[in-house]
Amino acid sequence: MLGLYLHIPWCPTRCIYCDFNTYVEADASLKTRYHAALLREIREAGATLDRPLLDTIFIGGGTPTTLAPGQLIELVEAVKAAFDLRPAAEITVEANPGALSTAYLRELRQGGVNRLSLGVQSFNDAELRFLSRLHDAGTARQAVESARLAGFDNLSLDLIFNLPDQSLAQWRFNLREALALSPDHLSLYSLIVEPGTPLHRQVVQGDIREPNDDIAAEMYAHAIEVLGPAGYTQYEISNWAKDDGAPPWQSPRLASAHNLIYWRNQPYLGLGAGAYGTIHGERWMNVKRPQSYIQRVETGAGLGPACDEKSYERIERPTAMSEHMLLGLRLVREGVGAAAFEARFGVPLQRHYASAITPGLDLGLTEWLEAPDGPHLRLTERGRFLANQAVLQFIDA
Repeated sequence: MLGLYLHIPWCPTRCIYCDFNTYVEADASLKTRYHAALLREIREAGATLDRPLLDTIFIGGGTPTTLAPGQLIELVEAVKAAFDLRPAAEITVEANPGALSTAYLRELRQGGVNRLSLGVQSFNDAELRFLSRLHDAGTARQAVESARLAGFDNLSLDLIFNLPDQSLAQWRFNLREALALSPDHLSLYSLIVEPGTPLHRQVVQGDIREPNDDIAAEMYAHAIEVLGPAGYTQYEISNWAKDDGAPPWQSPRLASAHNLIYWRNQPYLGLGAGAYGTIHGERWMNVKRPQSYIQRVETGAGLGPACDEKSYERIERPTAMSEHMLLGLRLVREGVGAAAFEARFGVPLQRHYASAITPGLDLGLTEWLEAPDGPHLRLTERGRFLANQAVLQFIDA
C-alpha cells in the first residue's frame, strides 16, 4: 500500500487552535507559482519512483477548497499521469463548509474526487465563533446537502469537543446534529492547546481555561455510548464509520483508507510545503515556507529537492517496530496482527515484546483477539481512554 498526501497551505483565516502549516495572506502570483511547483513535484516524484502503484490521494491543508475545482482536478490528473493509480483508489479533499456550492462540489465529484472531509467542528454558532471558523451551523448543514446533491456517497465530518466552558449537553447536541445528517464517517477530536497558537497564548495568559481531561473523558465516553447504537463502528481511537457488518477484527469499508495507511505504518509520500513522507525506510518533511518550497522545486530535480535537511531521518529497525505498535494500537478493531508483525520484522510479536505486552493485559488496557490470520493485540474499551499508558511500554522497548 502507498498513499499520497498533497498540501495546500492557503486559508481564508487562521483558526485559534490551528498549528498546521497554513498561510492566510498570499497574492495570486504566489499561489500560481505554488500550484505549478506542486504539479512539478508530483511529476518528478512519480518519475523518480518509477511510477509506483498508488492506493490513495489525500488533498489537505490549509483549505484545499480555496482553489478552484479545476485546479484540484488538475492535481488529481497529474497524479494519475505520474503514478499507477488503482482504479478504485480513495481520493479525498478536505473542505471547510463555507462557500461550497453544489456546482463546485459536482465538478469535484465528476473530476474523480470520491471522498469529502468537511471541517464542521461544531453545530453551535458561538463555539464556531470561538474557534475562528467562518461558517455557521446552517452553512454546515447546507454543505452536507450540497455534497449529497453533487453525488458524494463517502462524506466525513470533523467535530471538536472539550472546548472551554463547553457543557456535556452542548456536546450531546453537536453529536445529535451530526447524526441527523447521516454522514458516512465521523472524526471526533478533543481540543488540544498547541504551543504557538493564539489559543495557547490565551490559556497561558489566563484568559481561557485549559481543557479538562476529566471532562474530555466524559464527552468521549458519551460518543462511544451513542454512536454504536446509531449505526457507527469505532475503528480508531478518534474515528467512526458506518457499520457494514465487518467482522470484529476488521475496519469497516468506509474507514479512511488513506489514514489506515498511516496507522498500519505503511509508506506514504507527502508533497507540498511542510508535507511529511516516509518511504523505503526514510522519513522527511518538505520546507515549510511556500516561497522556499517553490524555489527548491523550481531549481531542483527528482524526489526530495524540497526536503528540509534537518528533518531527514533513516528509520532504524527498533524505531520502525516501536512505531508499528504505537500506530497499530490506535486501530481499536484491527490492533496489531501477530502474523503481520512477524512477516514484516522476522520475529514473533509475543516473544519480542513479551515484557511490554504483559502490563497492558494485566491492567485491562489491551486484549488478544483471535482472527482467521491469528491473534491480534488491541486496546480494550478501557484502553481507549488510557491509550497513552497502554502504548508507553512499547517506546524503546
